[in-house]
Amino acid sequence: MIVVDTSALMAVLKTETAAAECNDILSDGSQRLLISAATVTEAYIVASRNQRLVEMKMLIAASEAEIIPLTSTRAERAAIAYQRFGKGFHSAALNFGDCFSYATAEEFGCPLLYVGDDFARTDIRSALTTTSPNESL
Repeated sequence: MIVVDTSALMAVLKTETAAAECNDILSDGSQRLLISAATVTEAYIVASRNQRLVEMKMLIAASEAEIIPLTSTRAERAAIAYQRFGKGFHSAALNFGDCFSYATAEEFGCPLLYVGDDFARTDIRSALTTTSPNESL
């Protein structure tokens, strides 16, 4: 099981350094992929800003990631993640959307597919074998 973050999706769409490895994981089919409904929303917003909404929708659909619904418990987990690792609280400086990816990975006890160094400053495992700078957001 792997949780998907917006940064990995945008890396694929923008053909960034980590795109190939991210795309391999997204299209592998052997791993169960999860994505928070809040992360899907963030991904759509970021993709729209880059005129890539249609591509983002296609990428998420093709990945067959299970969209994890937002519940009050999950919202609280994300808020706790922000208090632990959010901007103004910790050097990881996770943003609002990041906290939903973090909370989902924490809830399911699995690695997170992300690009950049923000999550590397938390206790969440990366799904990537190498770390790459976040060129997307």
